[in-house]
Amino acid sequence: MTTAVDTTQKAPPNVPRWLVCTIWILHRSLFRFSRGRIGLRPATSTQWGMMRLKTVGRRSGTARVAIVGYIEDGPNLVTPAMNGWAQSEPAWWLNLQANPEATVELLDGPRKVTARAAIGDERARLWQKFLALNSSAFTDASAALRSGETALVILEPSLGR
Repeated sequence: MTTAVDTTQKAPPNVPRWLVCTIWILHRSLFRFSRGRIGLRPATSTQWGMMRLKTVGRRSGTARVAIVGYIEDGPNLVTPAMNGWAQSEPAWWLNLQANPEATVELLDGPRKVTARAAIGDERARLWQKFLALNSSAFTDASAALRSGETALVILEPSLGR
């Protein structure tokens, strides 16, 4: 599915990769050193939230953690599989494709989830929800920096909670 790019939207700045990686490391460190008091936030109708996503490494089989942005869609959490606007898919998304069972940590505690990619009309509807936030992190222009379509990952509550 090809979407037209709105060139009036502001693209994210051309941030060097080393700076993006440094920010990620600092964010995770801030969360760890504050014992979870700093680093996460709930999603609202006007702002995306931040959550910790725990996956199992597809090759190593060991626990992996990433802090990612998300929105809520009913009981589901939705996050774009963006790697700081880089071409490659983030490791956490590759891990979820190999093993869709994961845990998310929100301010109200952990939740077991099952991941899947949004497709078709569902993906288009969810992408519009991200665009409605008017955030420079989620724009058609930023998505156009990648050669392929950015996956929107739906994290559905697992029945075993």
